[in-house]
Amino acid sequence: MAVTVAGLPDLFVFEREAREKGHVRIAGVDEVGRGPLAGPVVVAAVILPADGLSLPVNDSKALSAKQRKVLADALHELPGITISLALVSPADIDRVNILNATHSAMREAVQTLVPPADFALIDGLPVPSFPLPNKALVKGDARSASIAAASIIAKVYRDRLMVDLDGKFPGYGFAQHKGYGTAKHIEALNKLGPCDIHRKTFAPVRRLIQPPPEQMEFGFPPGTPNSLVSPDQPGQ
Repeated sequence: MAVTVAGLPDLFVFEREAREKGHVRIAGVDEVGRGPLAGPVVVAAVILPADGLSLPVNDSKALSAKQRKVLADALHELPGITISLALVSPADIDRVNILNATHSAMREAVQTLVPPADFALIDGLPVPSFPLPNKALVKGDARSASIAAASIIAKVYRDRLMVDLDGKFPGYGFAQHKGYGTAKHIEALNKLGPCDIHRKTFAPVRRLIQPPPEQMEFGFPPGTPNSLVSPDQPGQ
């Protein structure tokens, strides 16, 4: 990874490469909420201002909740930034599976940017049928400022949504674990049973439903590393 004079990672390498190829509006795309047992998956697409970014963005998982909130608020107020969010509900995740749901939200997020992007940097593996030229970057949220900004905005948005949903579905602790499969969440799930925002095809939920719902195949490409197909962990 390229570094700056100060020894910090250069998070604009891929943005500069895209501009050198003639692209002007470059969107960073990232998702949050692939692994939880409850709640939606959320994707953010972010086009940073053309004159750069001075905010200390980083992979949202490397930041504290307070740091993420401060940065997300600052990003939303930044002149010249363009932001779009796309969500897929638990019911639709169950219907199409989490991989297809995530890909669908990524495509939707870039398609609803106004003004539109002409290139995208995507966190993770390539997304089929993506609607514009793009580059997929494994661990992109630690390699690209645009993707890092998207990861922060998506994470803060989803966390706030799960806090709101905690009030509508009390007893599960959504405000604390944000839907991830923590011990307290599993304990509440076993006691109360699934609620409307649980993903009923995910194993800890599915085993409580009779007859169990059908789980679609994920369809990961051959040779995909296990680390990339495993659900994300709490805090992601």
